[in-house]
Amino acid sequence: MDPNRTIAALPWFYFLNGMLFWQATWFLYFQGTLSGAEAIALYAVYDIATTLIEVPSGVFSDRIGRRFTLALSALCGALGCLALATGDSFAVFALGQALIGASTAFRSGTDTSLLYESLDAAGRTQEVEAQEIRVQRFSFTGFALSAVIGGALAQIAPTLPFYATALAFLAALALTLRLSEPPRSRTTTARADLRALTGALTHPVLAWLFALGVLMYGFSHLPFVFGQPFIRETLDTIGLAGEAPLVSGAITAVMMAISVAVSFVALPLRIRLGLPLTLLAAFALQLALNATLSLTTATLAIAVLALRMVPDALANPFILARIQPLLPAQTRATYLSLKSLAGKLVFAATLMAASTTAESTGLLPTADLQRILGWYTLAGIACLATLAILARPLPLERGPEAPEQ
Repeated sequence: MDPNRTIAALPWFYFLNGMLFWQATWFLYFQGTLSGAEAIALYAVYDIATTLIEVPSGVFSDRIGRRFTLALSALCGALGCLALATGDSFAVFALGQALIGASTAFRSGTDTSLLYESLDAAGRTQEVEAQEIRVQRFSFTGFALSAVIGGALAQIAPTLPFYATALAFLAALALTLRLSEPPRSRTTTARADLRALTGALTHPVLAWLFALGVLMYGFSHLPFVFGQPFIRETLDTIGLAGEAPLVSGAITAVMMAISVAVSFVALPLRIRLGLPLTLLAAFALQLALNATLSLTTATLAIAVLALRMVPDALANPFILARIQPLLPAQTRATYLSLKSLAGKLVFAATLMAASTTAESTGLLPTADLQRILGWYTLAGIACLATLAILARPLPLERGPEAPEQ
């Protein structure tokens, strides 16, 4: 077992999982067959579906192994995309969304756990921040390429982006055969694992990072959910609504390209500002982007969507790098899955509430978009202030002190 081989191959696994050709057109595709409100509900189905498998998948990863779990993730993703490509009803679309949710759940926490454990086995844990930035860069590059290609494919046929994504997931499945994982001792009992997990969840630094991660997941995905109808409504004012899939793909590609560029300055910025200020600034930028979309429908506001992933580029690698050394190996993926599950549940619950205030038939009006985003922004400002106050006494910069087990 050569951990360096896995470290070298993992960025390509991230790249293939980033090849979501449907990402820039999925909302337009759903509401073209169903309605705007049902399209919102379908995204909530994706998040809610992970409740059935998110935490069990983390336990599965910790108990059975990282590579097999990642293989299941890729297989579920391929099957989900095929269901969406061939579906013509809410039920079939919901099944596809549930399978893609399962794919995300199986991958959640397992990919980064395998990266950290491989670095640990190779004696390279001092590289964890740089390596997290590297795999994120590969993921963003995959997003960028697939967005613009997917937008063009959707102009030919709206189902083509889903078929192309299925092929990418199958390639990721093949790549898992090249991965290996460090051997892990399984001498602990279930009770000891639960005690270790409880210690991690109540650890002050981990609890603060947990809350921030949950909030940033939701505010990062708001423009993802509402960006496509916003683009369509804006283009409709200048008679170009039919070009929405292509424009949406181009904007997503630019968004990811900007995020890749930002990733090259993320580490120097984090060193200069310190971890707490860097993370809070990233969250504040998320709120500013959503606030802008809630206040204007001008064509220029479409450019704001190009900055959606910048906060993630500035925060996610450092959140993961700070968390990893604090987690016991036997519950690492379980904890990360719990954090991911909490983010999805909170966001799904708020989306379901938002869908009840939107038009139940036809396209989603701009007024509904702006009102929903405005309420989200006000809530986010209150959360940011609370996190800033709670951060002051915490040793967020220090490490790697571990929670009691």
